[in-house]
Amino acid sequence: MKKLKKLPKFKSDDEAARFWAAHDSTDYVDWSKAKRAVFPNLKPTSKLISIRFPVAVLDRVKALANQRDIPYQALIKMFVNKEVGMLLRDKRRPYSK
Repeated sequence: MKKLKKLPKFKSDDEAARFWAAHDSTDYVDWSKAKRAVFPNLKPTSKLISIRFPVAVLDRVKALANQRDIPYQALIKMFVNKEVGMLLRDKRRPYSK
């Protein structure tokens, strides 16, 4: 069994981030003893925004959301997230209007 190094005390999150960016956690932590943690009540951080859609587009989105039995705002978030992910994965594909 490998002898683990003593974990330093960090004065800030930035100091910890710099440390972990330069060090291998397996030198400090025995991951074989790790247990999966579940945090069922955590919600992703979100920010309220206001956006205007043409009425016809919003009506079509609401109809699609109704077919899928999900809230229309959740469907809009799914569409935006999917498109942003595709654009970030393929940087060669420019955004066009």
